Amino acid sequence: MNDKPLKSETPILGTDHIILDFWQWGFSKILTNNLRGIFAEFLIGTALGCLNQLRVEWDSFDLVYKDMKIEVKSSADIQAWHKEKYSNISFSIGAKKEYDYETNKYSPTVKRNADIYVFCLLKEKNLELIEPLNMTQWEFYVALTKDLDIHFPHQKTISLNSLKKIAHPSTYEELKKTIDGLL
Repeated sequence: MNDKPLKSETPILGTDHIILDFWQWGFSKILTNNLRGIFAEFLIGTALGCLNQLRVEWDSFDLVYKDMKIEVKSSADIQAWHKEKYSNISFSIGAKKEYDYETNKYSPTVKRNADIYVFCLLKEKNLELIEPLNMTQWEFYVALTKDLDIHFPHQKTISLNSLKKIAHPSTYEELKKTIDGLL
């Protein structure tokens, strides 16, 4: 399997298409839950300058920055499927077994496997204005895993109000400084 980033002009062999065609078709609706989450991981990686390896699906953490494992979580008031009301903002923080891709086994221990959690909130509430590519529409909350373990030891999810008790919002521009201040 190729562990190098694809280039947009890479041909899809046996067709008259390139990989950019696939990306545009399959990955343009960033407001969907799965793509918003992956996009949030990308945003944190760009803010910290730590996109030095390709994303690993279902890894026990999302990024590594200064030898610290980072878990990125995403939520939004507006979902891709329009509802009559805003979503309740919550983020997954449940402990899990760590999967080892080298041994193809799960660890016996259930825990939060990252050192830091970054919670990304796409906060725009106007369906006509929402634009995930606009960094002014995002807020980022950074929490050390040890603080989550102290304040919310057995919770599987955390609400925005509970999160605000241990973390303050940061902008995209402030994110690196916020994280560096916790290290």
